[in-house]
Amino acid sequence: METYTAMRHFADSWGLLGMTVFFVGVVLFTLRPGSKKHADTAARIPFEDDKP
Repeated sequence: METYTAMRHFADSWGLLGMTVFFVGVVLFTLRPGSKKHADTAARIPFEDDKP
């Protein structure tokens, strides 16, 4: 089996599964209880004054 064919087969099966699991993990991490406070703090960073 050629290297290209092997890598394509891997990407078509396990790569897709890995990316899907990663995406679901990021969504669950973002929507977990208690993350609103951290998200609000991060959203206000551009509006805070720079302190010397």
